[in-house]
Amino acid sequence: MRSLSSGPPLGLCWIAAALATVATFGPRGLADDADNSLPVSVEKLFETVRPSVVVIKFAGRDGTRDGLGTGFIVGRDGLIATNLHVIGEARPISVETADGQRHEVTAIEASDRAADLALVRIDARDLPALELGDSDTLKQGQPVVAVGNPHGLNHSVVTGVVSGQREIDGRQMIQLAIPIEPGNSGGPLIDLEGRVYGLLTMKSQVTANLGFAVPVNRLKPLIEKPNPVPMDRWLAIRAPDPKQWAPLFGGHWRQKAGKLLVDGAGQGFGGRTLCLAQQAVPESPYELAVWVRLDDEAGAAGLVFASDGGHRHFGFYPSAGKLRLTQFDGPDVTTWHVLDERASPDYLPGDWNRLKVRVDREKVLCYVNGRLLIESTQAQPNPGRAGLAKFRDTRAEFKGFELAKEIVSPQIDAALAAKVESLLGSLPAKGEIDADAIERLAPEGELAVVALRERAKLLDQQAARLRQLAAAVAEQRVLAELRKELDQDEGQVDLLHAALLIAKLDNDDVDVAAYRQQFERLADELKSRLPADSDDDARLKTLDEFLFTHHGFHGSRGDYYNRRNSYIHEVLDDREGLPITLSLLYTELARRLGLDVAGVGLPGHFVVAWQPAEGERQLIDVFDRGQRLTREQAQSRVLATTGQPLDDEQLKPVEKRAWLVRILRNLQSLAGRGRDLPALLRYLDAILTILPDSADDRMYRAFYRYQNGQGRLALDDVDWLLSHEPPGIELERVAELRDAILRRAE
Repeated sequence: MRSLSSGPPLGLCWIAAALATVATFGPRGLADDADNSLPVSVEKLFETVRPSVVVIKFAGRDGTRDGLGTGFIVGRDGLIATNLHVIGEARPISVETADGQRHEVTAIEASDRAADLALVRIDARDLPALELGDSDTLKQGQPVVAVGNPHGLNHSVVTGVVSGQREIDGRQMIQLAIPIEPGNSGGPLIDLEGRVYGLLTMKSQVTANLGFAVPVNRLKPLIEKPNPVPMDRWLAIRAPDPKQWAPLFGGHWRQKAGKLLVDGAGQGFGGRTLCLAQQAVPESPYELAVWVRLDDEAGAAGLVFASDGGHRHFGFYPSAGKLRLTQFDGPDVTTWHVLDERASPDYLPGDWNRLKVRVDREKVLCYVNGRLLIESTQAQPNPGRAGLAKFRDTRAEFKGFELAKEIVSPQIDAALAAKVESLLGSLPAKGEIDADAIERLAPEGELAVVALRERAKLLDQQAARLRQLAAAVAEQRVLAELRKELDQDEGQVDLLHAALLIAKLDNDDVDVAAYRQQFERLADELKSRLPADSDDDARLKTLDEFLFTHHGFHGSRGDYYNRRNSYIHEVLDDREGLPITLSLLYTELARRLGLDVAGVGLPGHFVVAWQPAEGERQLIDVFDRGQRLTREQAQSRVLATTGQPLDDEQLKPVEKRAWLVRILRNLQSLAGRGRDLPALLRYLDAILTILPDSADDRMYRAFYRYQNGQGRLALDDVDWLLSHEPPGIELERVAELRDAILRRAE
């Protein structure tokens, strides 16, 4: 985040580690005053609104307190507003009201990731709720008040003014001339009449008298249309699948995009925490492998094997720049034995590295990125479980864990190696800098320095081209898989698989197979909830309760125009999406229940149509928690969106290819707004994979390729248009573009 005026950058201070109460003042406080025209003291404001401010605590996985924050009551029935970062991620949460009563949070009523907002619910009634103002009416220079317990100290009162409303990191924020302190995060910002206008969220690290708040108008849609998630489901969000993994010794393990992520110190000595695979370990000899990436090479994380499910196990992992094989015989360092430790030129700091261990009867072999590094006969592991470990405060990511009798590491064959080498032929040879070359070049003075820097610039350009080539190869692999999927008959096309491939265009780390398995586990869980001999009505009701109430899937309202809402894997992870992506999940789950459902692409709003065995077809708005729509309601929506009456053609089921194209059109529109030319080209490549005869898309792609410096590729599209002469395309303009491409190439 940059300063709003010239000067050094501002740092975000996400405040979630200290007790906070920002006191506000509600209209009930002045109603009993004899003379409302008299100015109210800050002390009076504090005493009036203190009952409406709460302390929020969230616990770590081991049950100990992990953080403190603040919130304020917005509903007399137990609804409390705060920042999303204050409640942590998938953690137990409690609320302490001003009278000292402690309440466990029963549900996360709503959340908005982009705005850093959350609503939590406690089991309490007749609470003193604060009144919400209209943050759009705030004016520069308007006085505001904040009262809190910064750093856990006694109450302090701060007054200040609104400096303005600014966009910070893509979010609309209220800029404040108030010295916000750690501990104020999540508290309400009020005016002198006691109305809430924002939630304090961040401060400047450059100057003390500058802070920011989320406008309260961003909170109101969450109150009006919540997406409640019961606490037991909140605790399970992104948690490792218990059928696959068993965390041990605390730490914060999460599963996302086919990867395991871990942070937070474990309970074991040195912050040790394990995550053991539930998969049975083969008899010796056997092998295990994983890709691992550390956020800081001073940390440590990697493989464990021969674990007794407690403190005894072996580990192979990077630690402080070296690779280490360790035998753990107990709970502390006095029982740990480093069997071998070596640096490796094959290890890539800060990047993904593949670790592999072969456990034999007489020795243990440890590999890094396909190269044998350690061969130890000291290790004599007993049978036990295998998995992952991390130490200290390391943040680590794991992917591609394997456990088998033998793991075949991918090898680059000679032909592929020769192709890569031909691309690198002009690069200098590896090795240390030649001292003789330095002595010979130094007398040449500045010209030698310029020449060397020009050479370095050329090498940088070559590296950039290689990255572009890697991205293009990755894209072509995805498009080839998409083309293969769509070469089948309509009924055979796997819509979920194809949507995951679209997401993979922008997110190469997406593990398509892992997400398909995740979805199938979701479907299996849904089927297990069906009543015996249930009819279609009961099946659909079970689906609605399962998706919207039990799992908390909901429409993205505060962050609608975010590409993540179009990525089906992000929708699965965050349980938030667009009408079209939520409808896709709903439809695929419904089909697995044997229900006759289909997508319906109303202009501007995608819905689902269900045809019961008996009775009329029903429209379902998945974005609005499965609300049933009459034709009149659908007509009203279309009329409001397009100004035209609803056409019967618009109510027909959408074919899967058209469904995918509509997702891509959404992404294309967002990329156009952001002037993201590479993304525009990716989406057009995918659209033309599905609709190869789309002349308009060919024309757009030719133009964007030309803009992007891809003249030869642009020429391919131009020549296709000139040879096919599709109707509706001005061939004169196409010919002009062709001339421009050829002139640039000269």
